[in-house]
Amino acid sequence: MQEQKRGLWAIMAPVNKEIQTAILLSVLGGALLVVDMALLAYVMAIPLHGSVEILSLHVSFWGAFSLLGVIAICSFLLSKYAFIVSHHGAFKLEEILRKRLIEHLAQTPLGYIITTGSGALKKVLLDDVKNLHAFVADTTPMIGKSVATPMASLIALLFIDWRLALASIVVLVVGGVIMAWVMQDSVEHRKNYDESQSQINRSVIEFVQAMSVVRTFDDGSSSFKRYTDALLRYKTCLKAWINATAISAKLGMMILSPLPTLLVVSGVGIWLIAKDALDFAPFIAALLISTGMADAMLPLMWMSNFIKKSQAAALRIQEILDLPRLEYPEITSIPQDASVRFEDVSFAYERKDAYALASVSFTVPEGSVTALVGPSGAGKSTVAKLIPRFWDVNQGRILIGGVDVRTISAESLMAHVSFVFQDTFLFHDTLGANIKMANPNASDAMMIEAAKAAQIHAFIMSLPQGYETLAGDRGTRLSGGQKQRLTIARAILRNAPIVVLDEATAFADPENEEEIIKALANLMRNKTVIVIAHRLSTIKDVDQIIVFDQGKIAEIGSHEHLLAHNGLYAMLWGNYEKAQHWDLRALKEIV
Repeated sequence: MQEQKRGLWAIMAPVNKEIQTAILLSVLGGALLVVDMALLAYVMAIPLHGSVEILSLHVSFWGAFSLLGVIAICSFLLSKYAFIVSHHGAFKLEEILRKRLIEHLAQTPLGYIITTGSGALKKVLLDDVKNLHAFVADTTPMIGKSVATPMASLIALLFIDWRLALASIVVLVVGGVIMAWVMQDSVEHRKNYDESQSQINRSVIEFVQAMSVVRTFDDGSSSFKRYTDALLRYKTCLKAWINATAISAKLGMMILSPLPTLLVVSGVGIWLIAKDALDFAPFIAALLISTGMADAMLPLMWMSNFIKKSQAAALRIQEILDLPRLEYPEITSIPQDASVRFEDVSFAYERKDAYALASVSFTVPEGSVTALVGPSGAGKSTVAKLIPRFWDVNQGRILIGGVDVRTISAESLMAHVSFVFQDTFLFHDTLGANIKMANPNASDAMMIEAAKAAQIHAFIMSLPQGYETLAGDRGTRLSGGQKQRLTIARAILRNAPIVVLDEATAFADPENEEEIIKALANLMRNKTVIVIAHRLSTIKDVDQIIVFDQGKIAEIGSHEHLLAHNGLYAMLWGNYEKAQHWDLRALKEIV
């Protein structure tokens, strides 16, 4: 994509009509204001009960004064409606950008979102979009006024007296040179400033999410250090940027204030009047217009920085929109059955030479139960997350029902695969809505049947509001086992033919574990099941066990076959059995 199509104005293209209208109204309002000030000086020279001839018409003092009022009202209304139009455009742009970003992220591989990080995404989705909202709402009308008013003022001054116009121009040139120096963009300062803001966002999110750990292990002095360090860096970056431009900025603001222009034009005007080379009315008109010209240019100083800040925000938004989407063919395929097959699959998360999976091939027949085991980091979870295309493989292919997952539509793929992971997530919505998100078209009766099968219905009905009870932020009002059963109810309601389980009972207490096992039994009935197993006792009777080690398949077979082979699985089983017999007294003796 070419650079001119990536900048601020390209991002704002959907509201170009509103922006152009706002600028035009602001330009007309500013021009009328200049005309009004010029006429005011001449009206002051009309005798109270006299008249002047304008364009062969005799205009009285009160007629001219009324004309001034009409022009002033028109100028005010034009400026007012310029901001109304720009604010309508700003809200429209905010809605468009947030929808585009959310829709694009929904089609982006999960790996890119994880790599980008929640802090950086929050900055783009909230802060950067808000910056563009403010730019469209407040800055675009000011651009029209700051450009049109000085130009109209200069034309009016040249028409009144070229010598006073020249005096005003000299002041503006000096102020403009200093202002240009102030407005030089420091790439390094801006980069450090933006990075420090992202660090603050990341540290705040991390601190809030880890609040329970913080309160358990320390008073926050060490865990809060990242946040305080981020604030310190932000302060240092901002202070360095301000120090680099403070003196020149104050000097530019002083010169572009009305007083220097007033002094210069007054001096020149009084000298010309003393020489009978200038009348009093043009002199007053020039004073009013010249001070307004300098005052109108002053906002360009802060607007320049705002424009550059908005430009940086637009580029960050564009970077998100440029993330590659998961590609789907125009004609998609439909799986023929519920089998799963990996064919020579290799995959790396970031570094292409550090493979999480390398040349992995196996088959899960329809209706069978397959367990994935292995040491931590062996690649088990990666296998599970490649099936629904959370990422795309680097080499090889994954087949569902004999069809490459990259040729299956997203809707069809999700309809064929259900997931129950260790890390559950509930939205801040009702319990019923959290279950129904798996199948929004399901009836309440179907939802209740799914909840009963997941062994969670009795608990939900014991709550005062039943299925209308709010789950709380991230499901904080429910225990871990209750949240797990609620996510199982989701999977049951979806009724996908393939189920992937990431050891759903790993962190359950004995009471919840029994309920979860019953729920899983209902979920797995007549399904193709892939289990990521940590408790090896739960997979003794599965159809096949695939043992992973360092991203490769080490062994495949049944429990008895693998024990007889005396390989990695046998070692894992031995360690597992030893772990079942430890107690605190034995641990104390070892220590």
